[in-house]
Amino acid sequence: MIAMSHLPHILPALASAHRQGETVLLVTVVATSGSTYRRPGARMVIRPTGATIGMVSGGCLERDILERGQTVLATGAAVVVTYDSTSRDDILWGLGLGCQGTVTVLIEVLSPDGDTSTGGALPHRHPLQTLAANQGDQPPMVLASVFAVADATVPLGAYLSITAEPSSQIVVSADRTEADLVRAIALDAETVLHRQQSTIRHYSVGAGIVSVFLEFVPPPVGLVIFGSGQDVLPLVQGAKSLGWRVTVVDCRAQPASPVRFAMADQVILTRGERLKELSFSQQTAAVVMTHNYLDDRDILNLLHSVPLQYIGLLGSRQRTHQLLMELQQMGLFLETMPQQKLHAPIGLDIGAETPEQIALAILAEIQAVLSGQNGGFLKNSSGSIHTPTSTHANHLSQ
Repeated sequence: MIAMSHLPHILPALASAHRQGETVLLVTVVATSGSTYRRPGARMVIRPTGATIGMVSGGCLERDILERGQTVLATGAAVVVTYDSTSRDDILWGLGLGCQGTVTVLIEVLSPDGDTSTGGALPHRHPLQTLAANQGDQPPMVLASVFAVADATVPLGAYLSITAEPSSQIVVSADRTEADLVRAIALDAETVLHRQQSTIRHYSVGAGIVSVFLEFVPPPVGLVIFGSGQDVLPLVQGAKSLGWRVTVVDCRAQPASPVRFAMADQVILTRGERLKELSFSQQTAAVVMTHNYLDDRDILNLLHSVPLQYIGLLGSRQRTHQLLMELQQMGLFLETMPQQKLHAPIGLDIGAETPEQIALAILAEIQAVLSGQNGGFLKNSSGSIHTPTSTHANHLSQ
């Protein structure tokens, strides 16, 4: 299972605010319990105009957060707010959520020049500001945020970013946080990186306790689409609306394709013999929809050995069977594509007929596969809708 990121729409907002020299509020869900609309890691950016990007609830908390945010802007000090909808009194006298859950949010100020509250030290940029400047291009990382402090000197809102480089070396970027605490967080972050699951940890610092949200931040989901027909366009549009990084590969190298698919992050014009030059990562899904039998055959042969969790092939069962049999007979494809890897016919069964409906079915299936879900009806499932965040405690004694 590949963890899904909450950042696709947040990072462009932070990049835009930085370009315009704006100071913004960043609101992050750091803890939840019971039934809630969003999970830890959900974020919202509030710009000086009051415009918001992202959501931390279904819309029921945002108004109160906007009001509290004015105080945060005035003081510059981060605050944590917990909304509890488990009581019936909340429906009658409170916010009227009725969700039977609690949501804890961290509200902090991000200035275009970073945090200068260290008193003469170099400004600290929030890790998300750095990611935004890099256009969201990053290896898997853990973002650790302090959201509760009891009898400790660690500032509320202090953060660390922990990245696993290709050499597996853990790189820590710390914001004015105690050295022993940094070491303990970095150790837990290795587990978060391995499990690809966010968690909450509680650490002993002197005589106090510090609560930290360790959020797993995966690289952006990538979608490589092989094909340049009219049915590719709604797939590109839908994937971009999800914040995915989209590459269109036109195996016929038509000069008009870069203009037609300008919304895509990359358009590659290539002939079949150059397909082997393409590179992929595990966070990439591939969709084959060239409407050309020979091109599809060559692409499937290439993708068979690529470490992808999802490969979708447009076409009928009979056509797919013929393609796979021919590849085997040619010695290019030694074994049947694993069923969990190849999805053909492509897409969830939602009765799709039009190109737009087919694109919806394909995107929904990719989302389900990368999230480790079966794509069925939620009403027929049992247990929590969301994968719970681990809350195992871990204490550090100084």
